[in-house]
Amino acid sequence: MVDRIYAPWRSKYFSLEKGKGCLFCEIQKEEDEKVGILKRGENWFIILNSFPYTSGHVMVVAKRHIDRLAELTEEEANELITLLKLCEKAIDGAYKPDGINIGVNRGSSAGAGIVGHLHFHMVPRWNGDTNFMTTLADTRVVSEALEDSYKKLLPYFA
Repeated sequence: MVDRIYAPWRSKYFSLEKGKGCLFCEIQKEEDEKVGILKRGENWFIILNSFPYTSGHVMVVAKRHIDRLAELTEEEANELITLLKLCEKAIDGAYKPDGINIGVNRGSSAGAGIVGHLHFHMVPRWNGDTNFMTTLADTRVVSEALEDSYKKLLPYFA
C-alpha cells in the first residue's frame, strides 16, 4: 500500500461512484475535460492518470472492455501503436523528459489498478526523479496539478 499526501484539489476527480461498473467504461460517457480525456480515437482514448507517478503520466485505454492483447483486432493494434507514438511526441514536447516508461499491467497480481480493461501507461522520467519520499515513505510527490498537465498536453492532441 502506497501512502499519499492529501491533496483536496483532486477531490473532483472522484465523481464516479465505486461499484458502478468498470471505471474506464463509465468514464467514456463523461465530458473530456472533466475526466482528463486528451483524445478519443476509433478504438482507444488517451487520458491523464488521476493518480500519476509523475507529471504528464497518461494512459491509452481501449474503448471496448477487453482484458488481453490477444483479443485485439489488427485495426485496434495498429491504432494503439499510432496513439502511443502520439503520446510519446506529446510528452517529449510538453515535458522534455530524459526517458519514458511504457507499460501495461494485466491482472491485479501484476499491479493493475483497474482489472479487466486493457490500458497502457506512459510515464515521463527524469534523471534523479526518485527521492527519499518514494524510497522511505512509499509516497510520490507530483509537482503539477492535473489541470495544468491537461492544459500543457492538450495542444499536442488537437
